[in-house]
Amino acid sequence: MTPRVIDHKGGVWSIAVPIPDNPLGHTLVHLLETDRGPVLVDTGWDDPDSWDTLTAGVTACGFALADIHGVLITHHHPDHHGLSAKVRGTSGAWVAMHAADSAVVRRTREARPGQWLDYLLAKLTAAGAPDDHLAPLREARAAGRGRRLPGRRAALPDRAIAPGELLDLPGRRLRAIWTPGHTPGHVCLHLEEEHPARTPGSGRLFSGDHLLPGITPHIGLYEDPDDTTPTDPLGDYLDSLERIARLAPAEVLPAHQYAFTDADTRAEQLIAHHEERLSDLRALLREPRTPWQLATAMQWNRPWDQIPYASRNIAVSEAEAHLRRLVKLGHAELLPGNAPQRYQAV
Repeated sequence: MTPRVIDHKGGVWSIAVPIPDNPLGHTLVHLLETDRGPVLVDTGWDDPDSWDTLTAGVTACGFALADIHGVLITHHHPDHHGLSAKVRGTSGAWVAMHAADSAVVRRTREARPGQWLDYLLAKLTAAGAPDDHLAPLREARAAGRGRRLPGRRAALPDRAIAPGELLDLPGRRLRAIWTPGHTPGHVCLHLEEEHPARTPGSGRLFSGDHLLPGITPHIGLYEDPDDTTPTDPLGDYLDSLERIARLAPAEVLPAHQYAFTDADTRAEQLIAHHEERLSDLRALLREPRTPWQLATAMQWNRPWDQIPYASRNIAVSEAEAHLRRLVKLGHAELLPGNAPQRYQAV
């Protein structure tokens, strides 16, 4: 196996770790050399091929898995956090994550059997999903399926990443920037060192999924079956994008696709995309719609009838995140009654 490894110079490498059966293809796991040993930014999906690729990639960077000193997780999703327990078990490395995402990991581990399916059924029913979409979930619940969620084997982090913290990495200046939106505890990591090629700008940024060169990251509701506190993930994301734009790093090292420059321009493009989408949805809400009806009317990267079953659930969550933002801005309201929920523009 010959892993795809890029030397970004200055003691930074990226390793393309495959994600099985996923159009994204791979997660870019970054390796950062420090005076105490190498540190990984993310780990990749928990899969045998992914593990073999990560191991070979670390070797190609001139280290062994046993040398890994620590693991910094940008967010809890399984294509980033999945192999963290195996890395820690092999190397004894610490694993760090923002407290908000650590809480998600802990909640996933402690969830009772079927809790997620119960929540998903209730959520989609309230959103107006049709019976033919709900039927497979009801059958899975009745059959006792859905007991195992992705990521249960990932490590429970043993360190917290605090916003604004200059991380304890001797020989490096790496600062944590809290960038909620994609997840409640997503962090970017700012390498406050001159770019090796002296590219103008403020160091380099490990951006996770927050800022990607050609993809708009999913912004859905923060899912917590036990917490009914209203949240505004899209508002969080837009605020986070503005902070990164002001930072103006010389280069962005994202977790997918490829490294790029002009972070401020990309952030502005993403802000404009969501503002346009909010405007389009407000127009759609001139007549009352359920979140499901809104999702089916929104523009996606393919027609609704070609969107896979599970991806429709994600699309509805994204529609609901935009609805939350419109309600918070006073541009839409939830109409009386809850069977199912219906929204209208104000």
